[in-house]
Amino acid sequence: MNNCWNCGRATDTNQGGAALFCPACQALQPPPSNYYELFGIPVRLALSTDDLQKRFYELSRALHPDRFGRKSERERQYSLEASSVLNDAWRTLRNPVARAEYVLRQHGFDIGEQRSNNVPPELLEEVFELNMALEEVRGGDDSARPQLEQARANFGGMLGEVDKKLEDLFREWDATQDREKLAAIRALLNRRKYIQNLVSEVDALLVPAA
Repeated sequence: MNNCWNCGRATDTNQGGAALFCPACQALQPPPSNYYELFGIPVRLALSTDDLQKRFYELSRALHPDRFGRKSERERQYSLEASSVLNDAWRTLRNPVARAEYVLRQHGFDIGEQRSNNVPPELLEEVFELNMALEEVRGGDDSARPQLEQARANFGGMLGEVDKKLEDLFREWDATQDREKLAAIRALLNRRKYIQNLVSEVDALLVPAA
C-alpha cells in the first residue's frame, strides 16, 4: 500500500499504483518512474497519440514547477522530478518504435544491435548489390546513382511493410500479453533498424548536405 508522505492517507489507485496527488491533502507525491503509470494508462503498444498528447498537456500544467513555488521544498523537488520524467515519457510513448523498445526492456528483453540472423535471405542479395553501388558512387561513378535511387525506393517500401506488421503485432500483444508476441516484435524491430540503416546510408549519398 502507498501512503501519502504528508498526511499518511492511502494514495493507491484502481490501477494498483500511487496517485500523483494525495486524494486527502492534495500533496504532490513522488513521481513514478514507469512511463505508463505516470500517464495513468494501462500498458499497451497500440496507443492513441491524440489521447496521449491530451494527457501530456494536462500533466504538464498540473506538474509544472511554477505551480509549486510556494509549496514545501519536498513538493518543489517532486515537481522537478515529475516534469523531467514526463518529458522523457512523452518522447518515448509517442513514437511507436521507442514505445515498443521501452515495453520490451520492461519485460526483460535486451535491445541491442541488429543481428544478421534476423535479416531475410532474400534481402542479402539486395544488400550486396547496394553496397556495390554505394562504392561506385563514392568512387565518383555517378552511373550507379539510378540504382541507388531504386534501392532507396525498395527499402522504403520494406519499411512500410515492417511498420504495418508491427501495428498488427502491437494489437495482438495488447489482446494476449503473450511473451512470444514480444519476441516477434523484437525480431521485427531489429529488422526495421537494419533496413533503416540502409536507407540512411543511401540518403547520405543521394541527399546533398545543407
